[in-house]
Amino acid sequence: MPSLSFLLGYLVFGAAAGIIAGLLGVGGGIVVVPALYFFFTAQGFPHEIVMQMALGTSLASIIFTSVSSSVAHHRRGAVDWAVVKSIAPGILIGTFAGAFLAARLSTGFLKGFFVAFLYYVSTQMLLNIKPKAHRQIPGTGGMFGAGSVIGLVSSLVGIGGGTMSVPFLVWCNMAMHTAVGTASAIGFPIALAGTLGYVINGLGVASVPPLSLGFINLPALLGIVSVSVLTAPYGAKLAHSLPVASLKRVFALFLLATATKMLWSMF
Repeated sequence: MPSLSFLLGYLVFGAAAGIIAGLLGVGGGIVVVPALYFFFTAQGFPHEIVMQMALGTSLASIIFTSVSSSVAHHRRGAVDWAVVKSIAPGILIGTFAGAFLAARLSTGFLKGFFVAFLYYVSTQMLLNIKPKAHRQIPGTGGMFGAGSVIGLVSSLVGIGGGTMSVPFLVWCNMAMHTAVGTASAIGFPIALAGTLGYVINGLGVASVPPLSLGFINLPALLGIVSVSVLTAPYGAKLAHSLPVASLKRVFALFLLATATKMLWSMF
């Protein structure tokens, strides 16, 4: 079992993940993955699988966070379920394939890819870069393609896909609040397929730590989920009352600092 300090750390970052998932629509995994990476490294998890463990555990936690967050947004009429249904097939296939790919990539590559993704997201948020709404929701083929790409990348970085699905939906002329709510619902098939993929690929790996199911660490999952499902609805509520644009800039600075710390640890 991890020490009390690590268990408390899981609770703290689980609470933050829930609020961020509901408030900013960027997915709590963007906070959980680097936290788990540092926690797992400090606990002596084998270096060759530490990123797979962080990514898999993060996606497993999003199963619960996305349900809690999407229900809260649904109650406010901010989820377009027709869009969720149309993009889900591509999401499931892309995310599942991404988990198989991640299991065969090195920790160094996955870490570098995640750091690059953090810099991309933080820059986008800091500069408030938004796509111009100049088209409508595409047809079946377009949604499958978009879902596959969103799912694949989400699986490689352990997030619920909001950082990509929100801009995509806004680009397709969807109102921001609806895009955030719909993205929270899209996070569920991403998390479900990703978790299954990381479990399957982690089974039989000799270096997986105790109390793990494949690449899912159960104590970390329990600690994160136990509070994130409570804070996600609160974040969704705040999204309709707080200056989200200003909060995103502050959060972007935090992501920049996190990315730089992870980048520094690679040398």
